[in-house]
Amino acid sequence: MFQAGPRNLITDVAGLKVGNSRDDRLKSGVTVVLADEPAVAGVKVLGGAPGTRETDLLAPHALVERVDAVVLSGGSAFGLDAAAGAQAALREMGRGFQAAGHRVPIVPAAILFDLANGGEKNWGRFPPYRELGFEAVHDAHAEFPIGSEGAGTGALTAGLKGGLGSASTVLSDGITVGALVAVNAAGSVTIGGTAHFWAAPFEIGDEFGGLGMPSPFPADASRVVRKKFGNLENTTIGVIATDAKLDKAGATRLAIAAHGGLARAIWPAHTPVDGDLVFALSTERKEVAFDRDFAMELHAAAAATMARAIARAVYAAESAEGDIAPAWRKRFGS
Repeated sequence: MFQAGPRNLITDVAGLKVGNSRDDRLKSGVTVVLADEPAVAGVKVLGGAPGTRETDLLAPHALVERVDAVVLSGGSAFGLDAAAGAQAALREMGRGFQAAGHRVPIVPAAILFDLANGGEKNWGRFPPYRELGFEAVHDAHAEFPIGSEGAGTGALTAGLKGGLGSASTVLSDGITVGALVAVNAAGSVTIGGTAHFWAAPFEIGDEFGGLGMPSPFPADASRVVRKKFGNLENTTIGVIATDAKLDKAGATRLAIAAHGGLARAIWPAHTPVDGDLVFALSTERKEVAFDRDFAMELHAAAAATMARAIARAVYAAESAEGDIAPAWRKRFGS
């Protein structure tokens, strides 16, 4: 039986902090996962339309094993500038991979498409994401808000606002797994036209309303709901993390497992118009006996924790002026 960590945030994984920045006029923002010390990292992309930076170096055969931070950003390809801002902030802190007497902060990034969400995007010559990335690093704390925050500020799903979500799980042996996700999916996180979340079987307590599964189960639950505003560019991007000591191959496998949470929490997931991606981080705080039983529990927790984080993102989203889709709370009156 899984239980949540004390914060029910990815920062229950020792050695991680999260910072958010946002621009409400822009209806967009940036989220940074900052490692206290460089963390082993992996990544897996399963969506058909990803936007990324520095993901090739996370391949198990590549030279660099650890990263200083991971950036999730709105802004489509313009949002990749956020990683440069985060990198600049980390360089000022003396962080980074040492090469020929220089420090180069390693900051992989992924973006979601929120250009058509009703925000003001006429920013002129220079997009604002570099500054937002810089600000997010300096905002990094163990406690942080979810919902319409950071990279989830202007996120949308099929019929509802998306958002930024997080959750954590403590395993029976004390190992912690945490998830952070910006939900901007082409698919729906709720079942049919109901308030019930696809992730309901994995909910701990009432962390996203405690509604459980609908009864009777709607006959049209498998119907694919399209975004009413006609936007086909989407993407759910996230981070799965653990304090268990993993190598790059193990981190990559953890990212793959976490994608199971996307498939359980979003219908449909991994579509041609989504850029669905999961980064994985290991802070290496705890040695583990990595046998088959432990692997099964760790990977099951990764999927379940990611599913919960996705539901929490939408559940916590808040209405704002100029929205083109309702927040879950406004639509369902909670």
